[in-house]
Amino acid sequence: MPRSPKITTSRLGVQRRLVADIVQLAGEVPSFPVERVIDLSAVDRCRGDGKLRIGWAAIFTKAYALVAREMPVLRTWYVPGFWPRQAMSPFSVASLSINRSDDSGDTLYWARLRAPEDATLASLQAEIRRHVNSPVAEVFRRQLQLASLPGWLRRRVLRWNLRSTSAKRPLRLGTFSVSSLSGEGAFNRMHPSPLTTSLAYGPLDAAGRSTVTLLADHRLIDGVPAARALTRLEAVLQGPILAELQAQRGGWRSLLGRMLPAA
Repeated sequence: MPRSPKITTSRLGVQRRLVADIVQLAGEVPSFPVERVIDLSAVDRCRGDGKLRIGWAAIFTKAYALVAREMPVLRTWYVPGFWPRQAMSPFSVASLSINRSDDSGDTLYWARLRAPEDATLASLQAEIRRHVNSPVAEVFRRQLQLASLPGWLRRRVLRWNLRSTSAKRPLRLGTFSVSSLSGEGAFNRMHPSPLTTSLAYGPLDAAGRSTVTLLADHRLIDGVPAARALTRLEAVLQGPILAELQAQRGGWRSLLGRMLPAA
């Protein structure tokens, strides 16, 4: 008779336990997905290259924040209680999922990007790059502090923040989240999120189109407003975002032209 395999167990790391807590809270949100195929071919041609290249995370974050400026419901969150309410932030805060790798493996972190609708794409890209490259203890200090708390206290803090009407609530959690695996050539359409809306986008196809998914909390948003948000997102990407990229690209070319010697 073959011997039974030996099973080994180990404790989850503190960051993994934090992710598990957030996934559990996300399971309490009745979210539903709405999808739209968006033509990004013109935007892709204007993103630049090398050090001047603007990533899709910065592009989608600013574009969606511009839509949320026009549609206040995208800046709200559900407050349960005897008389349920909704709270609204005057500006957006994006919660951007970032994977960091080290000797212990891959770990998920969340960068908070305040008022991306008012930022330039270049400044957003620089801030995202800072969260990707700077020491974890520097850019994710608060997340590390939260993860180190005892489980019961960590979950209580998370739940209190989600239901709070404090002005600090958007800064601590965000008003919407952005998560994508397009850089890995994959989709993550049904990623868990405890926020009112969450955006995901897939890799571009041969025609330069991407499938964009919006997860929405059905307690606050119905299907038609969610679909209209994606329609407006496409218009913003092909309008103001494309115009900013074109102007930025022209500025880079002019600067490079002055730096390079004449032929």
